[in-house]
Amino acid sequence: MVTSMTGYGKAVHQLSDKKITVEIRTLNSKNLDLNIRLSSIYRQQELPLRQLVAKSLSRGKVDFSVYVEQTGVVVNSKLNLELVESYMRQMGQLDGVMFDNHSHKIQLLEIATKFPDVFSQESKEAAKEDITAIQETTKNAILAVQEFRKDEGDVLELEFNKRIRNIKLLLEQVVEEDIDRLADVRTRLEKAVSEIKEKVDQNRFEQELIYYLEKYDITEEKVRLENHLNYFTETMTVPESQGKKLAFIAQEIGREVNTIGSKANHAAMQQMVVQMKDELEKIKEQLLNVL
Repeated sequence: MVTSMTGYGKAVHQLSDKKITVEIRTLNSKNLDLNIRLSSIYRQQELPLRQLVAKSLSRGKVDFSVYVEQTGVVVNSKLNLELVESYMRQMGQLDGVMFDNHSHKIQLLEIATKFPDVFSQESKEAAKEDITAIQETTKNAILAVQEFRKDEGDVLELEFNKRIRNIKLLLEQVVEEDIDRLADVRTRLEKAVSEIKEKVDQNRFEQELIYYLEKYDITEEKVRLENHLNYFTETMTVPESQGKKLAFIAQEIGREVNTIGSKANHAAMQQMVVQMKDELEKIKEQLLNVL
């Protein structure tokens, strides 16, 4: 199975007086890079939440946000009377403001209560109900991220299979072209020697020719490349995503392709090698996003 490191998940939980929203966004990264946004009143829950997210998502750049919105009456709020009176006195000193009748006092009071910090929370600790709700909502958001990552991984797997098939087809063409390649090399060498118009020890020439042709033989590279391509495909089918392992196999594929290219000494085969490299580069680019 291929799983992407790119994902998004959102979960909402409604309490009697609060709406809790958890959002998780993930991008690719070599390791886990977790950034948490959490209200100060819930800071004591940061470590448990961090552990929960890290265990479930394992790798990637993760932005984790918890939003708590008041939707009902805040019963544990306290009005800061001294601050309200201070705001009203300051407004009463403004030019043209009448502060000497009941109606104007009511208007000033309404304005003053809209200023910051006039209401303070009596309790500085999060309620157990809130903590439980945040944890459950986080789990649901993680499930949504994992589903998103799986869907993205399915798309990547289709792309990888396409590129691997293309490389295999090019390898088959290389094998067909290789049948006549060494014969052509031998013919060119024999022609070159004959044009020298010097007597040549035939036995020595054959020995040197065999040595030379062996240097250009790509039989082992073809076999190893085919094995690596099959191993890449098999690794994608295991239950857990194996991004790092697939990247290692891709490196081995590249090594064999490069060796074939250096040994080819044949224009048509080298063109096929360039095409294989192009397909492999597209695989490597997408592997950066695999978990």
